[in-house]
Amino acid sequence: MPALLRSFTPADIHARLPELGALLQDCVRDGASIGFVLPFDVAASQAFWTDNVLPAVARGVRLLLVAEVDGRVAGAVQLDWDTNPNQAHRAEVRKLLVAPAYRRLGLARQLMLALEEQARLLPRSLLTLDTRSGDHAEPLYLSLGYVVAGSIPAYALAPAGDRLDATTILYKQL
Repeated sequence: MPALLRSFTPADIHARLPELGALLQDCVRDGASIGFVLPFDVAASQAFWTDNVLPAVARGVRLLLVAEVDGRVAGAVQLDWDTNPNQAHRAEVRKLLVAPAYRRLGLARQLMLALEEQARLLPRSLLTLDTRSGDHAEPLYLSLGYVVAGSIPAYALAPAGDRLDATTILYKQL
């Protein structure tokens, strides 16, 4: 299924806010450990985009890369390079999201490869990220050349709010 990948501007975020909110909600409801706990309503999901992502995109310190399939928001990933002066060589991968209906089609890989290319253009030579230990995303990151730096036990509350999950810290030198 061909996907159109494009960087969203603040205006795009406003225009597509219902779709972005639905993407985030669908992923959290499906069990994605991306910082939110159920119940997770529309207002909270949209506030994440308007209060967190949009200001960083507007300041020019974060990229929101979106995958569209048949004109619909099917996935997204963020690259955050709002770093201190001694870290101007690195950026953080944030919130790789693929809607459950569009999984297993290669969108996550496409998003990550495009994000890495954008990081090189900044130029950034080191990417970092964290993911729930044992999550289905971990093999994807490893297949893309990310290296495990370590894990932290009991790092984050699971989306269902019923347990604390470990996180795995990964990095990739570009």
